[in-house]
Amino acid sequence: MTSIRLSVPQTARKDEIIELKALIQHPMESGYRRGSRGEQIPRNIITRFECLYDGELVFSADFHPAIAADPFLKFYTRAVRSGTLEFRWTDQHGETWSDTASLSVT
Repeated sequence: MTSIRLSVPQTARKDEIIELKALIQHPMESGYRRGSRGEQIPRNIITRFECLYDGELVFSADFHPAIAADPFLKFYTRAVRSGTLEFRWTDQHGETWSDTASLSVT
């Protein structure tokens, strides 16, 4: 089972810059390592991360085989209105995982 952890403020003042943190538990196998019997461990990586604020893309990142397991991201956006932040990860096979958090702007 994939585990997602988010750190998002519950409230912010209008136009305040807020810090967002996202972590997903994922092995991020590069496809270059070998197992204990010499067999190649198949590649298994997340290739894309996106954060949408009320449906508008505010941050994205493309991942490659050198990214560590359990990728952790920290980034910033401006709190412009109350709404939902969606955090979405996509792997090399097109499978996606996502989680949401609400932000109340005063």
